Amino acid sequence: MLVPEEPARPLSLRERRRAAATREILDAAMAHISEHGPAALSLRAVARDLGMTVQALYHYFPNRDALVTAVMTEAYESLADAVATAAATRPAGPATPGLVAVAEGYRDWALAHPELFRLLYGTPIRHYAAPADGPTTEAVRRMSAVFERELFADLSAARLAAADTPPLSPALSAYLGHIAPEALGGLPPAASTLLLSAWGHLHGLVVLEVFGHLGFMGEHQAEVFRLSMRNLLADVRRRVGAEPGAI
Repeated sequence: MLVPEEPARPLSLRERRRAAATREILDAAMAHISEHGPAALSLRAVARDLGMTVQALYHYFPNRDALVTAVMTEAYESLADAVATAAATRPAGPATPGLVAVAEGYRDWALAHPELFRLLYGTPIRHYAAPADGPTTEAVRRMSAVFERELFADLSAARLAAADTPPLSPALSAYLGHIAPEALGGLPPAASTLLLSAWGHLHGLVVLEVFGHLGFMGEHQAEVFRLSMRNLLADVRRRVGAEPGAI
């Protein structure tokens, strides 16, 4: 017999006020990054933007690293939402493969939020390290799962294990086999290398564009990106090939 869940306890007035203040601080921090870049983020700068004292800000975030982690988590969640939405809303049919759709969702978010993208993937903030297995890691895994699903859609474990990749050294194969299953979706080593290579190709093109290194392509950048993603997908599918033992 299922036991009905108890309804969530309503937040107290004090809790609602704290949540609203925290939300305002995070919005101000993200706006500050968008205007001045990640390196300019500090508790003092955010407090100044909000007309607060730094001491008052400490009631919500005990130090800069806690604020940076909260902002990065929001940014990763927003990016993961954009990728998931791109997958869910892509046109039916083969004209836009799932991988192409999610890659373009990733690119569109990065171009719309260049400073937040730089916060996530640009020059690291000095003396900051994200908590191991913290909220930022969880958001990245959610996004990675979408890419993995679209890259290897409808492929069996046997096909993924038999992927045509350069031979892996025993040390690398053992390392990939012992990575936490959720980190690479529990993929066999050969498929893990394909996923990492595909991610490097996709992400590298977006980084080049966000940092202004593909400006010479002008209005053709979107088309070049789409062609690259189609070629990437075709190469992965060619390497996976037919089911082992199939005639």
